[in-house]
Amino acid sequence: MPCDRDEQPVQRFGAFTADLYALAAWRRQCQIETVVMESTGVYWIALCEVLAERGFDVRLVDAHDARQVPGRKTDVEDGQWLQELHTYGFLRGAFRPEDQVCVLRSYLRQRSMLVAMASRAVQHRQKALEQMHLKLTEVVSDMNGKTGMEILRAILAGERDPQRLASHRDRRCTHDQATIAKALEGHWRAEHLLALQQALEQ
Repeated sequence: MPCDRDEQPVQRFGAFTADLYALAAWRRQCQIETVVMESTGVYWIALCEVLAERGFDVRLVDAHDARQVPGRKTDVEDGQWLQELHTYGFLRGAFRPEDQVCVLRSYLRQRSMLVAMASRAVQHRQKALEQMHLKLTEVVSDMNGKTGMEILRAILAGERDPQRLASHRDRRCTHDQATIAKALEGHWRAEHLLALQQALEQ
């Protein structure tokens, strides 16, 4: 805090939500309008949102840009240095989109993460099949399609007969039932079946 705004311009706050509210109230009491924060990791997000909701102009700065001067070794000195640079207008705020764009971005990132997790689960499923010497991926083009999923579910339900498994073949499959049955003559092992089940659930 600028020294002329409070007798204790440097204060320490905890990290709980109530502490963030107290920090914002202290800023408001000292008639502060703008706040500078370093954007490191995701730890700044909650405080940034609390301050923005209360009408503060929050400016995020790259930690690398703010640390070009050597000799500052504590968080307090680092905060004082940021406050001084901000007072002179030397800090450039990073771009932060409006709230609705942040919401959309969070949804898109979550979806992207789930898709990536599903892709890894498909790879684990294929590995389990290969370890049991089941060549289903070579006779069914889409393992997530109707034929592939019905065969996998039948395997996990306990079916081991290749002909019965192959009977789940959809009429649109390129390979005939006999070829699919040949690919489903496997070496069944409990540990690989467990891995297959878990991958399918994921």
